[in-house]
Amino acid sequence: MVRERVSRRDFVKDTATTAATAAGLAMTGGIQSARADAATEVEKTRSFNPGMEYRRLGQTGLWVSAVCLGGHWKRIDKVIAADGPLNPYLAPREELMGPFMTNRHEVVSRCIEVGINLIDLAGDSEPDVYYRVLQGRRDAMYMAYSHPRSELRPPENRRADKLLELFKQGLKRVGVEYADIWRLMALERGGRHSQEDVEEMITALEKAREQGLCRFTGISTHDRRWAQMLMETYPEVIQMICIPYTSNTKVLPEDSMLDTAVKLDVGILGIKPFASNSLFQGDGSPDGPHVEADNRIARMAIRYILNNPAITAPIPGLISPAQVDNMTLAIQERRQLDLAERAELDRASKRAWANLPQQYQWLKDWEYV
Repeated sequence: MVRERVSRRDFVKDTATTAATAAGLAMTGGIQSARADAATEVEKTRSFNPGMEYRRLGQTGLWVSAVCLGGHWKRIDKVIAADGPLNPYLAPREELMGPFMTNRHEVVSRCIEVGINLIDLAGDSEPDVYYRVLQGRRDAMYMAYSHPRSELRPPENRRADKLLELFKQGLKRVGVEYADIWRLMALERGGRHSQEDVEEMITALEKAREQGLCRFTGISTHDRRWAQMLMETYPEVIQMICIPYTSNTKVLPEDSMLDTAVKLDVGILGIKPFASNSLFQGDGSPDGPHVEADNRIARMAIRYILNNPAITAPIPGLISPAQVDNMTLAIQERRQLDLAERAELDRASKRAWANLPQQYQWLKDWEYV
């Protein structure tokens, strides 16, 4: 485990050791799930729990839980008794901060207890919230850092020096010297970036690693063709990616971008596993009439996603310790769906596609990958 404050020398040593392990395992075919020869490495991972499954996050060599925590807090108003929906990307107004931070602390604490060991950050408030929640126990979680306002989406940021400076400011703001992973956020349609944008992004990621500002690098995108191009063109920089992957997603029989990811040993975190909650009938209320059925559908969706070994881990946004426990149960259940479960999940997945909000219609582009 990494201490709360790690020296630059220890940082370099730990990163080199992890990279060497990753290279060795990659030579055996990009193995994802723990085997006997990797058991010792797995047991050294953060918040190791023998009841949790761990998968190797591609070239990073990090062993992460088979379900990780997405930073969003959609529907959290149903748990903290807010008087209406809250922005899933921004911290709530002052009068709700107490219940909100208590909830985040309880969810993260339960994740640590059951062995979930990575948080993916994807909103402007999420770094401040989760690094604060982890104060004093920073070594319990890997953090995939992103701060959209400081990355590629604003046109004025699309220079390597600007990206690096904003990244340094972000690390300083949350009180850490480096991020485990800097997975830089681009436009949702990454193909709209110019080649100059891409080169500046890659330069920033390379320099961040060289300067010890992050251990590993990657990107987040909703554009699968762009993601494939980046993996093929910059295989030493794109060590992991965040892409959508739902219960409706199917792998193309030929020329799938996932074939490229496996070949190049790129770890994949799957966002929107529940299609922005369109998979469910309930509204997230812990005492609602659909809780049991929605929990069952959630577990089946996770089991379906984990059947694809190219996906390292789905990253749902969990809003209660009970939802954390439900994800743990999903990992412990048999992986293969029986015929009745497959039919039930298919019905829910069709309902999800029919109920997708307008701003998430793009998820349908990920039905075939």
